[in-house]
Amino acid sequence: MNGTRFNLFENEFGAKFAKRFANAGLLVQQSSLPKATQELMALRASQINGCGWCIDMHTKDAAASGETAVRLNLVVAWRESTVFTEAERAALAFTEEGTRLADAHQGVSDETWAEVRKHYDDDQTAALIAVVALINAANRLAIITHQQGGTYEPGMFAAAVN
Repeated sequence: MNGTRFNLFENEFGAKFAKRFANAGLLVQQSSLPKATQELMALRASQINGCGWCIDMHTKDAAASGETAVRLNLVVAWRESTVFTEAERAALAFTEEGTRLADAHQGVSDETWAEVRKHYDDDQTAALIAVVALINAANRLAIITHQQGGTYEPGMFAAAVN
């Protein structure tokens, strides 16, 4: 890859879209779904989709919020790890099944849905759905425009949502 193809923030329509997209993300961040869970979900979907920019962003944002290196490193192998709660495991399974729609033709399984509902209330479930939808869209935006990981600094987009 030869660098970024297109900067949405430098285009009038793209900047308007990016601001609204970021505001949707801000709404989810303000929900009652734990921030750590949101970051773990975003990281896992980004790993599946191969989005270096989003992996960089969510790893750094999670670390800045106090997430441990052990948990961040084990997200990719969460099923074979002991460092995640049952609720986080349900959220990670939900993330994988909601991300791998083409691979898991049924989408989110009834079993995973039941686990999610056991651990999360209605508002948190709505936020879980929104996290999966938003991170998959963000992964596509970054991959299409060739945003590469490595240069993200926590908080660098705070001004974009105001």
